[in-house]
Amino acid sequence: MSDAGEGLVDAEARLQEQMDAREHDRKRRGPKVEDPEKHRATESLKLARADMERQLELTAHPIRKEQIAAALKEIDKKLASM
Repeated sequence: MSDAGEGLVDAEARLQEQMDAREHDRKRRGPKVEDPEKHRATESLKLARADMERQLELTAHPIRKEQIAAALKEIDKKLASM
């Protein structure tokens, strides 16, 4: 004969494991984004800025450097307004 209490303990243990697994999944996904479109736009601007900085480092032509610097200022302006 099995003890009824053992079944209850096993069920509680399984429930706790499921809750822990869900909590782990939430943490792994990161924080919930309030406005996904704004988040996407912000991330896109950050990537564009990183690319422009890379181009600025590699460019030797002074006029192109001015163009890239202007683009960086525009990106910074857009990021600040978000």
